[in-house]
Amino acid sequence: MLMLVLLVSSLVGSTTPAMADVDPAIQALIARGEYAEAERLLEQQIDDPAAPLMSEAGIQLEILRRTRFDFPDTVEVVLAQLKKSIPDIRHDDIDRWREAGDLQARTIDGEPRYFREAVSNLFRASEEARSRRAVGPAPPKKFDLNALIEELVRLSADSNSDEVYPVKHNVRYELAVNEGHPRLKPDAKVRAWLPFPQEYRQQRDVKLVGSEPRHIAISENGAPHRTIYFEDIVTDPAKPPRFRVEFEFTTSAYCPKLDAAKVEPYDVDSASFREFTAERPPHIVFTPAVKQLAAQIVGDEANPLEKARRIFRWVSQNIPWCSEMEYSIIPNISEKGLTARRGDCGVQGLVFITLCRAAGVPARWQSGWQTKPNDWNMHDWSEFYVEPWGWLPADASYGVRDHADPRVHDFLCGHMDPYRLIVNLDYARPLEPPKTSFRSEPNDFQRGEIEIDGHNLYFDEWDYTFQVRTTRQN
Repeated sequence: MLMLVLLVSSLVGSTTPAMADVDPAIQALIARGEYAEAERLLEQQIDDPAAPLMSEAGIQLEILRRTRFDFPDTVEVVLAQLKKSIPDIRHDDIDRWREAGDLQARTIDGEPRYFREAVSNLFRASEEARSRRAVGPAPPKKFDLNALIEELVRLSADSNSDEVYPVKHNVRYELAVNEGHPRLKPDAKVRAWLPFPQEYRQQRDVKLVGSEPRHIAISENGAPHRTIYFEDIVTDPAKPPRFRVEFEFTTSAYCPKLDAAKVEPYDVDSASFREFTAERPPHIVFTPAVKQLAAQIVGDEANPLEKARRIFRWVSQNIPWCSEMEYSIIPNISEKGLTARRGDCGVQGLVFITLCRAAGVPARWQSGWQTKPNDWNMHDWSEFYVEPWGWLPADASYGVRDHADPRVHDFLCGHMDPYRLIVNLDYARPLEPPKTSFRSEPNDFQRGEIEIDGHNLYFDEWDYTFQVRTTRQN
């Protein structure tokens, strides 16, 4: 079981002071799943339970609460869910899949508690579970990505530009506090940060259409997390605050013509090279196992472009996608992916970044939303650096495509489709202006953040809506 010890780097982005390690006795309780006792001891360390979450003990207590939120289901709930797909399911099946790690659970206060997406993930992880599943009609394909990539390959081959297939986006985003929230009191101050698009290479022509209430500020282009910031004062507690923004931008597919024979050597003494080939604890750490794995994957390959391609293919093949727990309760995201050998797009991306850096290829984070027609969602991906092209996109989650044409097969290592909203150019950096309490998502920024009188509101205390319209320009 991963120990829920929050390291200093996980706190970047709030005004929480740097913290020492949690008491080893409490660490041991958490590792054994004795949450109630750990919570009791942590509560004793909090001077003012009504104060915003800023103390070491308060943040660790919140992490335990979030863990309970992510692992809510008893074995009876999971059994009932599985019976719908596997009518002859038995308790010993559940025990066996849990012990194998295919049915995600944690022991909390002496009882297995299952991840909220454990059942859907089981069918992704277990061949036996899939073989026993009652076969129903195949779900319709939301979007044919391979067909799009085929067209992008064709267009880019005939174009003198690295950018083809421009798509105009119109996005409406709303964040709303839950009705009846106990912090909704007259004169309470509400602060909210919503996502806003970067002007970045193939994404341009960003235009704010409107905001409600009127926004206070938009962070500068190039900020690690680009936000539009709001403040409001509660006048009627019966009317929960809502924050809305509408914006437009155009994103093109990015399709540089890559040739390994044209790769130029790095300036290994440059500050940029050193920064993006370095460790960045807690989520990018070069353990002996990581260094050994990176060396095995790249072998004797010295060309940075080919190194990145080998790592991309390895992640695509060995770290399949699954629904993931909230990042704020994962001590080391890349380690989690390499240990579990599965994870969502952010886990896959940080595994790719970590292995690239360990192999001497500069790599960094990028994220926002995927905006494919009928298939939008939050999404994370990466970039790696190769001269003479500079930063190149890589989406290890979309991964290697099942296609005979190698240009389609490896397209998403060095190229990018146009159905993207780029919001973040890094992870775990401060918001602008900074939050005063522990963020709901200390690493990524997609759904937004909100606080009332300095108190963070977690994802179960508010909701959001994302609406996007896309129009191909030519």
